[in-house]
Amino acid sequence: MVFLKSVLTFSLMLCLVATPVIAANNTKQKNLNRILSKANKYNLKMKVYKPSPLQPFHIDYPGTEQWIDYEKYGEFQNLNKSNYRYNVIDLEGLRNASGSGIFPDKQSVYKEKAYEKYVKSGKLKGSCWDFVNSSDYQANFYKWATISEDPGIKLYYTAYALESAGNYKQAIKAYYSCLVFFPRAVGYTQFGTPWYVAPLCIAKIKYLVHKHPDVNIKLEGASIRIENRFDNNRNNDIFFVNPGKLIHTGENKSGRKYIDLSKIGVKQVIGVGNVKLLQYNNNHFQLTVNGKPYVVRAVSYSPNKVGLSPDYGTLDVNVDWSYADYNGNGKIDGPYDAWVDANRDDMQGDDEKPVGDFALMREMGINTLRIYNYNGINKQLLKEGYENFGFMYMMGSLIGMYGTDSGAEWFKGTDYTNKKQKENMFNSIRKMVETYKDEPYILMWVLGNENNYGTVGVEGQSNGTSNQAQKHPVAYYKFVNDCAQLIKSLDPLRRPVAICNGDEYFLDYCAKNAPNVDIYGANAYRGPYGFGSLWSDVMLQYGKPVVITEYGCPAFAKDWSEAACEQEQAEYHEGCWNDIEDNLAGVADGVGNALGGVIFEWTDEWWKSGQNPYGHTDIPQWYGPFLDGGGYEEWFGICSLGDGRDSPFKRQLRRSYFMYRDLWKKYKNK
Repeated sequence: MVFLKSVLTFSLMLCLVATPVIAANNTKQKNLNRILSKANKYNLKMKVYKPSPLQPFHIDYPGTEQWIDYEKYGEFQNLNKSNYRYNVIDLEGLRNASGSGIFPDKQSVYKEKAYEKYVKSGKLKGSCWDFVNSSDYQANFYKWATISEDPGIKLYYTAYALESAGNYKQAIKAYYSCLVFFPRAVGYTQFGTPWYVAPLCIAKIKYLVHKHPDVNIKLEGASIRIENRFDNNRNNDIFFVNPGKLIHTGENKSGRKYIDLSKIGVKQVIGVGNVKLLQYNNNHFQLTVNGKPYVVRAVSYSPNKVGLSPDYGTLDVNVDWSYADYNGNGKIDGPYDAWVDANRDDMQGDDEKPVGDFALMREMGINTLRIYNYNGINKQLLKEGYENFGFMYMMGSLIGMYGTDSGAEWFKGTDYTNKKQKENMFNSIRKMVETYKDEPYILMWVLGNENNYGTVGVEGQSNGTSNQAQKHPVAYYKFVNDCAQLIKSLDPLRRPVAICNGDEYFLDYCAKNAPNVDIYGANAYRGPYGFGSLWSDVMLQYGKPVVITEYGCPAFAKDWSEAACEQEQAEYHEGCWNDIEDNLAGVADGVGNALGGVIFEWTDEWWKSGQNPYGHTDIPQWYGPFLDGGGYEEWFGICSLGDGRDSPFKRQLRRSYFMYRDLWKKYKNK
């Protein structure tokens, strides 16, 4: 009886203690919901302004067929072979069917009434490259459709102008024509690397069909396989081509079809703890955590204070955020004390109480953080993120990128043929694994960060990445392989090991020299259509699953409104995530080797341009498939820092945040 009384008394005490905690948690959640609702309403009211609003323009000569039956006008020869060609039999009929700007109709565009006006006004003067990201999409179309240029490049940018203007059916028609006639077209990027047009045309068509199902068309059977494409030498490339067919789907017949993986059977399991990597008998791959399927919904996270910079030795990007407590209240600033400037007045209102990044990320649907620099990061904070918010971590070692851990001089860079430097990096990896091998929150180990782009800077300049991987790719990937083997020998739970590569560059070297790697990670910035042939390329070349270790888009473009930039950034992210989902395990029409992706990044970083770290630079550091073509390194966050005051606490949530929250609702509580 005394025992029962004691139990009842203790239970009552627990209830009395627990009730205020539950009430406090409910209050925090209500506060968070209210702030997010306020911020989202403000976002939706922001006026979307672009220099030239999206408005499909009229085409006088669109062609006699909306979707061309190429077999009526010619013959596909040697499909899936290196000597593929399309042989035209009825040239005049195909010209009439094609229409303005679409090969082989080279003349109709000159008869367009608006074209004559553009010529007379002088709006078509200048280099064709000035007409790629111009906001006058009709001018872009006329310019590219009438210039003397490589015909494949010309047709691609003609299609891109049509797409940009909203002439989606004509754009698909043009992209497909490029596949049929010019599947071997190759251009060059800003960095002098080959840029393959045909795989991009396939990806563009699939993206447009997915985004605009009312076109009632789909591309089936298209395949462009390019041997030797993973170097910088286009002269050794061999193309195996099948342009596929555009098939009418009927009205609004879209959506994914799924395979019941439970009936497929498992071929291989990597991992013996709470994290496992499964390979099914159909060669689809899937991560599981605690026995449940796990799609990596990750973000790159380093919310450091404005004004600090690693270039000036005032910031350790990977560590400082995990300890910062600038207001001295005993809480880590970003994770716990960040507050949302819901109405974007750059002031903290009485109703804008701190909510913390961790709570904001959990509410959005993020389940994983990608982090580096294991030597000094706040381990207690990682534990709290796991236990209180459910976060797993992709724990990375830079293995010589930026000269880290190798002991190399900056202007000589990490040398992967140097025995001493390799031993230094092995020791660093040992320390990483020994530090975290017993922690349940490690999802995977990640090796490098685009080391394959590695170059050595010129003394007196800040360029280069201080490693020699590009100079010695075989040595680099063999070293990666040895690192992976070392991790596996040290990690008792045998969690998967990933490489973080720069897109597909040197994929063939990686496949040949690093078989011990379990997951191919790629930092890929290809555009809102997603990642194109990356999934199939990795599967064919390497036979591995893929996690996109970085993807994203700057929320800035010259002369665009803030709302327009944020809207386009959100659409970019949405297209990328949809492509990831299209290739997850169990999706019937996908490759099945996608594991998820890492958003780059949570907040803007104002030091990234190498200029004044107190200013938000609007000068692009490079060019790519972004809003106006500019890669504005300081604007990739899905959270803005506003005017930079109240850093590192203030957050202005961009539209991408709410897009993901809505898109990921199905994952909530999983």
